[in-house]
Amino acid sequence: MAEQPRGPIEGLRVLDFSIVIAGAMTATLLGDFGAEVVKVERPGVGDPLRAWGPFHNGVSLWWKAHARNKRSITLNLASAEGQRIARELASRADVAVESFQPGTMERWGLHYDALKEVNPRLVMVRVSGFGQTGPYRGLPGFGTVAEAMSGLVHITGFPDGPPILPPLPMADEVAGTFGAMAAMMAIYHRDHTGEGQWIDVSLYEPLFRLLIPDLPEYDQKGVVRGRMGNELHDAAPRNLYRCKDGRWLSLSASTQGIFEKLAHVIGRPDLLEDPRFKDNGSRIENREELNAIVQEWTGRYPLAEAIERIRGAGAVVGPVYDTAMIAQDPHYAAREDIVSVPDPDLGQVKMSAAIPRFSRTPGHIDHAGPALGEHNECVFGEWLGYDREKLSALKREGII
Repeated sequence: MAEQPRGPIEGLRVLDFSIVIAGAMTATLLGDFGAEVVKVERPGVGDPLRAWGPFHNGVSLWWKAHARNKRSITLNLASAEGQRIARELASRADVAVESFQPGTMERWGLHYDALKEVNPRLVMVRVSGFGQTGPYRGLPGFGTVAEAMSGLVHITGFPDGPPILPPLPMADEVAGTFGAMAAMMAIYHRDHTGEGQWIDVSLYEPLFRLLIPDLPEYDQKGVVRGRMGNELHDAAPRNLYRCKDGRWLSLSASTQGIFEKLAHVIGRPDLLEDPRFKDNGSRIENREELNAIVQEWTGRYPLAEAIERIRGAGAVVGPVYDTAMIAQDPHYAAREDIVSVPDPDLGQVKMSAAIPRFSRTPGHIDHAGPALGEHNECVFGEWLGYDREKLSALKREGII
């Protein structure tokens, strides 16, 4: 029986020159689905993400989850010999990912035009704060700034409160996801034409792309959207509601059919004849009164009972989970959304599984984030044919 592939892109070789989160997310996602990802790190220092908490037994849990499936090598990219070796590695890769400030790879002679000379089929994903062009090109960029400048932060929060940053590096993770998607589009093009190319991914543009109606609304109506708390400008009711036991449920009944089911289950079929709530547009105009009606009903019941009643009527509802609740949820368990990954430092570490699901070639997590330079011997040996004597010499010279 043939061995099952490790994912749909098994055999794809990825060089991950990036640091911290965004570019690394691109490479991590490709690694989840079978690509051989080689993480190139600075000798003796490594990726700064290794120093990010939370820690357990002195080990970064960020690193263990975010660098999963990757092989770590060390290489001094600031040295001429390190740059030569990097070009040699790139000649054998399908995808290269970098996330340095624009101009850095050019300074090192590792920009796309240089790598294209040794590998015209190479796809290169370049992730930066503001992109490789434009007046902000040279500015250092972190996700926090990108989230603010994308427009997302302005609409996040309550109307009477300040704008709120997301409690996760959202810009980095979304940009990394776009980077992985774009890399595979470029690989498809390459496999049909033989042509590689480079991809310019900024941190702010993917979030800007997700704010779908905001720009058309401003262009056509002059409307600048503001903060609405847990509500949505375009649908009602859509909110979080507190239950009798102090826990919260999430409810959305914007479509007419679902709203009709909700009205019946809360004992208010009269709402369907009320002109204030007759359709979604009317409900948006009168959302405060509608929220009060729904909240009065949810406040009568503990969370579990409220959800059972609403689901029993065919309406859409769910609990507000924390991580402990997720870890105990039977649906997460049944779908194997949480996997236990072997690790020499932690024994076993649980993390999210590879998603989405493929029917024939699912993704797989082989190992957690590796030790610095753990794979020097095997990668330099397999890719470039370097023997131990050559590696020892490179180590003495501070190249690896």
